[in-house]
Amino acid sequence: MSARNPGTELDLDAISKVRVNTQAVLKRAQQIQGHKLLKKQWQAAWLLKAVTCIDLTTLAGDDTPSNVHRLCLKAIQPIRHDLLRKLDMNDKGVTTAAVCVYPSRVADAVTSLKAANSSLPVASVATGFPAGQTPLETRLQEVRMAVSDGATEIDIVINRTLALTGQWKAMYDEIRQFREACGDAHMKTILAIGELGTFTNVYKASMVAMMAGSDFIKTSTGKESVNATYPVAIVMVGFKPAGGIRTAQESLVWLSLIKEELGNDWLCPQLFRLGASSLLADIERQIYHHVTGQYAAYHELPMA
Repeated sequence: MSARNPGTELDLDAISKVRVNTQAVLKRAQQIQGHKLLKKQWQAAWLLKAVTCIDLTTLAGDDTPSNVHRLCLKAIQPIRHDLLRKLDMNDKGVTTAAVCVYPSRVADAVTSLKAANSSLPVASVATGFPAGQTPLETRLQEVRMAVSDGATEIDIVINRTLALTGQWKAMYDEIRQFREACGDAHMKTILAIGELGTFTNVYKASMVAMMAGSDFIKTSTGKESVNATYPVAIVMVGFKPAGGIRTAQESLVWLSLIKEELGNDWLCPQLFRLGASSLLADIERQIYHHVTGQYAAYHELPMA
C-alpha cells in the first residue's frame, strides 16, 4: 500500500457548498451496470484481479482462533493450486489483499500468518464497529490495541450522528485523532452510507474523511440494510465497497466501474479493495468452471 495520507486542512466553506446531482449519478450507474461483461479467459483474468483486491473478512460473534487460522490460510492460497497451474498463474503470488478481523482476533491472525511465513497485512475493524456509538476514548483505545497487536490496517467507523447533523468539523477532528492513533498503520474510514440519508451527505463525508487523513474510504460495515451500491460508488472517490458483494459477476461490475471512473492505475490493492466474506468462494467456483467446464461440488473447494 502507498504511503499513508497525512491529511489536509478542512475546507468547511467548500464542504458546505456541495450539492450532488442525483439523477446524473443514477444515470451513470445504470450505464456502467449495462456494460457487456467479459467471457472466458478474459473473465478469468479479471476475476483473479478481483481476488487480489479482496479484504478476506470474518466479523462474527463466534469467531475463534481456529476459524481465523483457516481464514488466513485461505487468504494465502485463495484459489486451488491446480486451477492456478492450468491458468499458468501458479507462480504469480496470487493472494487476497489482506485479512480483516475484530481487534480481539488480530493477534490470532498475526500468529497464523507468521507461522505460514506470509507478509499478508492484517486489517482490524475498530472505533466501536459497527455503530460507532461508544465513547471517544474507548474508540481510540481500541485502535491503539489493534495496532499494538500487529494490525497494519485499521478500518474505523465514522460517528454518523455528526454527519447527519452537519457537524463536519467535529467529524474531521475525531477522524484526525483516529489517524494519530493509527500511527504507521493505514486507515480505512467506513462511512456506513446506508445511514447517511443522501448522496450529498455521502460526498461530504467522503471529502471530510479524506481531508482528515484516510487512506481509503469504505462504503459500509456490512451490517446496515443498504451497503455497497453502484450510485454511491459514483459519488465516492477512491474507495472500498463492502457489504452485499457475493458473486463473481458483481465483482466484475465493481472493477469495471473503477476502470471507467478512475482508470487502470486504480485497479490494484494499493488503491482499491473489495470487502467481502463470501465473494471469494463464488470467484473460485467460476474459475473452476472456466478450467474444467464443470461446476464444482460443494466439497471440492476449500472454504475460508
